[in-house]
Order: sequence, then structure tokens, then C-alpha cells
Amino acid sequence: MNPVKVGLMGLGTVGGGTVSVLHRNGAEIARRAGRGIVISHAAAKVYDASRINGIESIARITDDAWQVVDDPEVSIVVELIGGYSPARELVLRAIENGKHVVTANKALIARHGNEIFEAARKKGVVVAFEAAVAGGIPIIKAVREGLAANRIEWIAGIINGTGNFILTEMRDKGRDFDDVLKEAQALGYAEADPTFDVEGIDAAHKLTILSSIAFGIPLQFEKCYTEGITRISREDVTYAGEMGYRIKHLGVTRKTDKGVELRVHPTLIPARRLIANVDGVMNAVLVHGDAVGPTLYYGAGAGAEPTASAVVADLVDVVRALTTDPGNRVPHLAFQPSALSDIPVLPMDEVVTAYYLRMTVQDKPGVLAQIAGIFGNAGISIEAMEQKEPGEGETLVPLIMLTQRVREQAMNEAIAAIAKLDVISGEIVRIRLESLR
Repeated sequence: MNPVKVGLMGLGTVGGGTVSVLHRNGAEIARRAGRGIVISHAAAKVYDASRINGIESIARITDDAWQVVDDPEVSIVVELIGGYSPARELVLRAIENGKHVVTANKALIARHGNEIFEAARKKGVVVAFEAAVAGGIPIIKAVREGLAANRIEWIAGIINGTGNFILTEMRDKGRDFDDVLKEAQALGYAEADPTFDVEGIDAAHKLTILSSIAFGIPLQFEKCYTEGITRISREDVTYAGEMGYRIKHLGVTRKTDKGVELRVHPTLIPARRLIANVDGVMNAVLVHGDAVGPTLYYGAGAGAEPTASAVVADLVDVVRALTTDPGNRVPHLAFQPSALSDIPVLPMDEVVTAYYLRMTVQDKPGVLAQIAGIFGNAGISIEAMEQKEPGEGETLVPLIMLTQRVREQAMNEAIAAIAKLDVISGEIVRIRLESLR
């Protein structure tokens, strides 16, 4: 049987890794797919041929990606350009030309996936995107297929390696955020403009995809609450550790009676949880199903060959499905398109969670009573509290509180009331807390 011809757009880190993995493991991959897979046409504006093992096997390399999507000999197009445009236009053209698509582009899927999947459904082609979430971890397949018997209750994930590296260094070495960020940039973990990573946008793209697959809802990136880690201080990292917690930049999506939570923010997690011990640039996703209980998926969330592993796995899946009736293929978002739910995504004010609070207060009698009174009126229960000893000659001290679960709006109102007290100095720090039970 003739090999399947693939068109590759992008020969950067992941594109080069994809070429190398296919070249090195080609025979093994063919045994799994049932036929060979070859890259016959590639497009890249700039690339370094010396670092791409097997690049000589590509019959044609151009700087025009439109030639790839219009090539009649190409059956599958792999989009590794990234970003929104021209990736969206190229993918839609490939679909219009009857070609299957594999992509690692989480931003594209999170923002334009509904449009892309509908176009693919009409043309009877597959759009595969395993590499778009958590790099080499096969989390899409796990949630969409491996856990198909379950009602997914919630997902929590460390799905950005840059943020996890920064928080790990802050905890282990007592360093400040800005200092660690500079090192992450020097090591290539963070871009010159690190906004997507440290402000949670990258994680929000990935969480949006996971939420849709878990709960059978359309992709709704614009409704994902996003909060970064730039304001996390080493003091809070230390205080959290003293109370038995670790701070992680967590993506959380949960189905409730009122709707779906979709949020990315710094989160205290009990230090004994396995996911709390995922450090450095590694990723992990914790999925809780009603039948299976909690399952944890851990691995490299980025990098040339880890991500290429997912890209090539998608190629194998697509090749296996080439002769399958489109109606019998695994749906893009796990649920049949006609069965997607209109359950709403909850605004952050409606989310219920626990909290870590740190405030600077005057060291005098009656302060705790004033704060406790405000919490009591708001129906907020205090789980734990610690007031630090003042230094010599100091009249202000840090007060740390952990609360029980409460609706976010009630907490916002309580914080606003406490901030007006004369005994409070400066900003009140609030970090959400999840037990992940």
C-alpha cells in the first residue's frame, strides 16, 4: 500500500521534532498505522536544516504554506505555524480541499475550533489536536476516549511549564518572581514577552479545550476567567508552605448544578496531593470521573520531541481513520455535534471555593474581632488563622487566614469591607484554595 503523503506547515521546534520522530521511528509507525507516513511537502519561512534529522527525506520545501494546502497529492496537513492568522485561513482552506488536519495550535482551537470543526464535519474530514494541550501527555485521548464511560466531574491541571518553573523556584530557593522570570527567559522557557504564560492565557486556551471535551459544551475561550502569577510574592509562597500548601498556577473546570466553572488562577493545593509535587517545567492534569475516581496524567508539556510525539500519534489516528465512514469517527469534542450542551459557563462571582487571605493589620486588641465580625455577617467560616509576631518596634503584623468554601461574590464583598477598616494597612492578598478531593 502506498504511503500517506503529509504536508507540514512550520519547521520550527515542533515541526523539526515531528520530522525527526517520523524519520527515526518510521518503520514502527507504519506497523501501527497500517501504511507508511511520509512528509512530501513542507513550508517554512526560516528553518535550520542542520538540526532536523531526516529533513533530506522531504521531497519539496517551500516558503509558501498555501502551496502545501493546495497540493493535490497531500492527504493530511499538519499545521505547526501557531497563532490565529494565517493559521485559521490555511486550516479552513485545507479542509475545503478535502484534507485532514493535525494541529498543535491551542490558541487556534480555543478561539476558532467551533468554526473549524463544523467545516470539517461538512467535508467529512478529521481535525486532530492532541498536541494542543499539555504537549506529550495524551490527555485529549484519555478524556475523549479512555474515560468515555464516566461523567467527568472536574479537571484541574498544571498546563503551563513556564509558570510552574517560576513558582517552583520561588518555593525551593526563596526567590522573587521577577528574578526567576529573567532566568526562565534566559533558559528559553519563557518568551521575551511572557504575557501568554505568566498571565494564564496559554493555560486558558488549553483549559477551554479540556472543558469542552469533558462536558460536551462548545468552545468558549472568551468566558474563561484568567488570572496570572505576576503578583505572587515569596512571602505568600512561604506562608502557604508553613500551613501545608503549595501554590500552583492551576486551570480548573468543574460541572455544577448551575453551570460549568472555567478558570485559571494561582491556587493553594495541599502539599500531600500528587499534583502539588509536580515541579519545574513539567505538566500534570488531574481528572475526576464518577466511575473511575481521580486519574493523574503527568509528563513534558512542551519541547520538540514530546510535542512531536503527540503530533505523530494524531497522524497515526488519522491514517487509521482514512477509510472509516465519517459518521463512525470519534467526535472532535467527544460528544456528537448534535448532542453538545448549552449549559452556561459560570461568571467568576458565582464560583464557590475556599481562600487564603493575607493582610497587614495593627497589632492591638480587637482587630480580629472586627475582621471576624465581617466574615460572620457574610456567612464565611474561618478554617485556620495565624498572626505573625511583630518585629522589634513594629506595630503592623501579617495576618494569614484560610476560609472554608464560599461564593466568590460574598468573599469580594467581605474583602472590600475589611479593606475599609482603620486597622488594615495596604492591600489584602487573596489566593483561591482547592483541596482536589
